[in-house]
Amino acid sequence: MKFLNRTIFFLFFILSVSSLQAQKKSKGVHSSSKKEKGLIVHKFDPADTSSIVRFPKIDFKNINVISDYYKPAKLAEISRLKKNKQWDKFMAELYDYVSNFGIGNFIYDIDKIWQLARVSESKGELELAKDLYRIIIKHYRGDLQKALNHYDSIAYFDKVLYASIEDYYRLIEKRKQIDTLKPPKDILLDMGEGVNSPYDDYGLTISGLNDDIIFFTSSRNQDTSKIANDIKGAKENEDIYISKKDHDMDEWTPAIPFKHLNSKFNEGSPCMSRDGSKIVFARCSSPDGLGDCDLYITYKAEDSTWSEPKNLGEEINSYAWDSHPAFSRGGDTLYFASSRRGGFGGSDIYYSVLDEKNKWGKAKNIGPVINTRDSEVSPFPHPKFNVLYFSSNGQLLNFGEFDIYKTYSEDGKWSEPYNVGPLVNGEGSEFYFTIDAESKWLFYAKSVELNNKNLDLQSFPLPMDAKPNNTIRFSGRIIEPTTGEVFKGVVTIIDLDYGDEVAPRQTFEDGTFEFDLIDKRNYLVIVEGDNFFKIEEMFFLDGDMDLELKATNVSKVVTFKSIDFAKGSSKLEAKMENNLHLIIDFLVSHEDFNLRITGHTDSDGDADKNLALSQERAQVIKDYIISYGGLDNTRVEAIGMGNTAPIVENELTEEDKHKNRRVEFKLFRPGFE
Repeated sequence: MKFLNRTIFFLFFILSVSSLQAQKKSKGVHSSSKKEKGLIVHKFDPADTSSIVRFPKIDFKNINVISDYYKPAKLAEISRLKKNKQWDKFMAELYDYVSNFGIGNFIYDIDKIWQLARVSESKGELELAKDLYRIIIKHYRGDLQKALNHYDSIAYFDKVLYASIEDYYRLIEKRKQIDTLKPPKDILLDMGEGVNSPYDDYGLTISGLNDDIIFFTSSRNQDTSKIANDIKGAKENEDIYISKKDHDMDEWTPAIPFKHLNSKFNEGSPCMSRDGSKIVFARCSSPDGLGDCDLYITYKAEDSTWSEPKNLGEEINSYAWDSHPAFSRGGDTLYFASSRRGGFGGSDIYYSVLDEKNKWGKAKNIGPVINTRDSEVSPFPHPKFNVLYFSSNGQLLNFGEFDIYKTYSEDGKWSEPYNVGPLVNGEGSEFYFTIDAESKWLFYAKSVELNNKNLDLQSFPLPMDAKPNNTIRFSGRIIEPTTGEVFKGVVTIIDLDYGDEVAPRQTFEDGTFEFDLIDKRNYLVIVEGDNFFKIEEMFFLDGDMDLELKATNVSKVVTFKSIDFAKGSSKLEAKMENNLHLIIDFLVSHEDFNLRITGHTDSDGDADKNLALSQERAQVIKDYIISYGGLDNTRVEAIGMGNTAPIVENELTEEDKHKNRRVEFKLFRPGFE
């Protein structure tokens, strides 16, 4: 099966509120203090922190305290300091003022964040400046180009330069031919007829002790009554279904309705606590609802029956759309998405924490690092790691519409969201996803027809960028060892132990690159470019690693130590093949290049015989390259020079003769030599 199509279309995401949508609404992550229950705290040692985990250098402590912050006296003092060019005090006072912002300030006072970003940049506080420019880019509602230009000028090496996904597909095809490497896993697997139906199936959550139970939303229960047919869209009836994994057959059992939760209204977006004791789901247009869609909870009794679903009340629900619930690992924090007023954008992610009396606390906004002026939805706390996944169309790096991101927590803060990469995110929208406890599989919905019709549930192996524990930095540089010349290219990593897929990346202008990988594994790094031979090197990752990869420039005449024929022989030996394949790979990947092979001998023996022998050696190499690479014969020349072009004119030693006895390779573009 072809690897994950980058155009993963399931754009059933609807931006307008509808009473017929328990799940299909855009909008809904958690920034609490350490004292609040449910926060999974993991301390990051700076020495272990990779580029994935960047905690902002400013904290907005008033987000859930006040709607906006306004202190005229402080503003007057800040203005005076600026006028007098007391830049250190100006920066300190402005930082204090901005850190007190409420949500409203991100709409009306974004200019103050801009001022702080500029003075931070001018004072050399580049990490703070980067954080502030990121905030501006996420929340400013005007022309962003100026902020983007400033950010790009100081954050070039913070970017993730993903290579073209076609490079990945090409490598995938090649890996199928290499017996020594693990081939790619099967990707994008339909969950089967027992789960999927001819109608939309989406909004999956996975639970059970062995992740062997799934709950999902389906519109298969169509209302075919005359009244429904007369009302456009009325026959769409969302219900919750359940399926269990048959481990003997390695398949999911036929889905059945979760009758206790379903009603004549629309239900969807179910989530179960890890201990299996409670389920929260969305119900729309119910008479006891506070808004369009509300969150309800049901508890499991000792006899395995479920209590009557109860509206979670005004502490959590609002007059608007509330959906996409998800429990923290301990089940005492509930994340969800809401389109209520007073947020940062179209929909925000909120959270509520259980108090000592087992009551859900007032919902809080997760804050401006994660929520943006656009929409955030589908929060999903990882069941084992302190990582929160969510979907957004307002973050800095975006491949399509809504993409999946991840963020790490520490001391009540969330790290800068990280796009999980093009092997998950495509040109469409990705949300309603779930990851199993072992971080092996990702589940979400995908349209198998045009116009986002017939959504089906799919699963595929979780790639490296989406893993919760790929927090070890592997970096390197491509360099010519004798001249110090650096090269640009495409770098691909292959996980040799577990086969986790890693999206390829481009190098920076200085020939450097970075990946975030999982520690204590064996990897293969492959580097390809237009002006050097492909590099392949295996390594074992044991903590942060920086590797210098030595490149050979193809624009020079190249000789290989392995291309050393036995005296008087023109027979190819196995030791020569690796370097010959460097040539073959380059010619296959660069169709505008030709190759000239020149054979040379030492001065021993008859000159005419030496000329013939050198021609034979060059021809044998040409025949091998043409045959193995499937190349046109005209792209490779074979020339024998005998002993007419020695490196050492007067051969006095065997070493002198060895230097002269060589085969040279010259890659060139016809007409550009």
